Amino acid sequence: MEWLGPLPPKAATTLPLLNKEIIACTKCPRLVDWREEVAVVKRKSYEAEKYWGRPVPSFGSDTPKLMIVGLAPGAHGANRTGRIFTGDSSGDWLYAALHRVGIAKIPTSTSIKDGQALRDTRITCAVHCAPPDNKPSTIERDTCAPFLTQEFELASGSTRTYVALGSFAWSSTIKSLRQLGHTIETTKFAHASQVTFKSGDVRITIFGCYHPSQQNTFTGKLTKPMLESLLAKAAKAAGIT
Repeated sequence: MEWLGPLPPKAATTLPLLNKEIIACTKCPRLVDWREEVAVVKRKSYEAEKYWGRPVPSFGSDTPKLMIVGLAPGAHGANRTGRIFTGDSSGDWLYAALHRVGIAKIPTSTSIKDGQALRDTRITCAVHCAPPDNKPSTIERDTCAPFLTQEFELASGSTRTYVALGSFAWSSTIKSLRQLGHTIETTKFAHASQVTFKSGDVRITIFGCYHPSQQNTFTGKLTKPMLESLLAKAAKAAGIT
């Protein structure tokens, strides 16, 4: 695939406008082809549903104290429903944990019409299109990165804590924050790893968390108490609880 380079600077001055730009993006040919193919072929259990089949925007507060960063939309989850971490087992784990720590309004996230809402929290991802085998390429990550950097910049006035779900999100989060001029020491990803940096007089913390994928939850690498404990710690650091 030919690398089209990073996205040019955009005019979005608010997070809602940035979401509109994300939804309209067609920069990565492989991802465009895959997300649209999945939306037509569908999984048998969802064959009666209309798939979203486009880049998945971020979800939550427009003035977030806590920013949660995932890898990419699931082919039959967010790529189907149109909301990040919605309609698959990873989302079941994440929203249930967020509900238990007092952030999510309800413990499930099944569709964009289910009434879900997040308190002082926003969920985004490093890549906004569903990738084959859940593995975006380095070029695709870099092409989508300006969206993440811009999102962090637009939310910088309120964000106090970041949670990176998995090593891919961890490295993407740190890279985008460094592009905004922050000095962040190199820290290896691990569950409950953390690194702090200063933004003016404000102390910001980045937490690492195992991704709530079936690969981690089925094997016991990530348990519900582990996920809930880390999110509660991040919420407290952000000043939410």
